[in-house]
Amino acid sequence: MGKLTVGALRAVLAVVLAGTVFVQAGMVWALVSGSDPEDGSLPLTSLRVITILGMMSAQVALVCVWRLVTMVRRGTVFSHAAFRYVDVVIGAIVAAALVWFAVTVLNAPGQRADPGVTVIMGGVGVAILGVALIVLVLRMLLAQAVARDVEAAQMQAELDEVI
Repeated sequence: MGKLTVGALRAVLAVVLAGTVFVQAGMVWALVSGSDPEDGSLPLTSLRVITILGMMSAQVALVCVWRLVTMVRRGTVFSHAAFRYVDVVIGAIVAAALVWFAVTVLNAPGQRADPGVTVIMGGVGVAILGVALIVLVLRMLLAQAVARDVEAAQMQAELDEVI
């Protein structure tokens, strides 16, 4: 992975992380200060809490991706230490899907006239779970690569003994 690619990815990760922290701070401020009272049309307090939780799951995934990029730059990504970060990313994506399903449930009563919106939102939640499955498949590929790397190291050690 080139320096330009790593730098660009880290810049994107930093901007997204800063943006999520900014949104979270605004949500917490609105909850604590009570400056934006609910008018009864939507359960704003519940949506704010869910938004904060959703942002937290995104932040966890961002930090883990940052760590994985660091491992790639150091050449240590094909190790068992990488699995911990990939597993946390999978968990964060599943948590984000659950948060999205909670938003769908909260939004559903307001969509009685147009239930298609709720169905579409449910489909988005299923798509988010699909992303978790894709990352799980990538984890399996990482496991195969780590196994091959260990096997290659053992063969190299045996070859070194012979020579």
